[in-house]
Amino acid sequence: MDPTSTTLRPATPADAPAVHRLLNDIDTIEIGHPETDLHMVENDIAGNDTWLAEEDGTPVAFGMVWEETGEPVDDLAPGTARIDGDLYALPGRTAETAALLAAVEGRAGELAAAAGAERALVHLGLSTATTVDTAQLESRGWRPVRRYHVLTREVDAALAPPELPAGVGFRVCRTEDDRRLVHALLEEAFAEHYDHQTRTYEQWLERIELRGPVDWSLVWIARVEGMGDAAALFGRDDRGAMGWVGALGVLREARGRGLGELLLRRAFAEFASRGRTTVGLAVDTGNTTGALRLYERSGMSLHYAADTWELTVDRKG
Repeated sequence: MDPTSTTLRPATPADAPAVHRLLNDIDTIEIGHPETDLHMVENDIAGNDTWLAEEDGTPVAFGMVWEETGEPVDDLAPGTARIDGDLYALPGRTAETAALLAAVEGRAGELAAAAGAERALVHLGLSTATTVDTAQLESRGWRPVRRYHVLTREVDAALAPPELPAGVGFRVCRTEDDRRLVHALLEEAFAEHYDHQTRTYEQWLERIELRGPVDWSLVWIARVEGMGDAAALFGRDDRGAMGWVGALGVLREARGRGLGELLLRRAFAEFASRGRTTVGLAVDTGNTTGALRLYERSGMSLHYAADTWELTVDRKG
């Protein structure tokens, strides 16, 4: 970076509108149109370690990092903390990207030390059409380890909720006991998934509320006769671009009964009744439960793809 014109500093709440514009400019380059909401930027700045690179007072790059709570169920080496981050830069901003990567890596090392770990396994999510110079990541030892697809489907008011087969019932999550049950169902359903981070109920609630108030009427529990509560879907309606399915999990013993598709169709109909025209979700393309096929079978198609980039850094301090 040119020290006479470019600065790197923590972002503040007052920076949220400018960062919002920057991220939507990057969205437009990467996926063709803006999709970042102001409230999401505000929550990210309030809840994470952030850095903002500016040239003559204009934002040109932004990064953030946070510690993933809980014990990972994938095969992490002992003494390893899990850290996540995001990185955004306008095209050609190689110096700013290098500075942000150094900040992310340094802070990850500090978070590992604070957690009593010897090292941090850091993940960055980047669009496959990212404006970030990925050669810089590779030169620092980063490597892509997983691909995710964001899928979408158009919906309209004529879409009706599915008829449920005999022995299957849905209910909306309404009580504290229901919320705890949804957490337990999703934890068990995702326990064997790549990079799943086990969280207590309190940690899970804190994380989902970081994105803003939760509308629990968009959360459903599926019950199967003779088996009990066996699946849950967690939806959100706080994105400007589309309704969002944040999580859909079915217990192993209940898979193959069509519960996932039924819950998805229920969510489609509910979003449509609220005036939404598009519903989206993200899926790990390496998921072994057939989730990608389920979503495609339900009429969803690729919106854009993103890769998880990974680096291990030693503790700092």
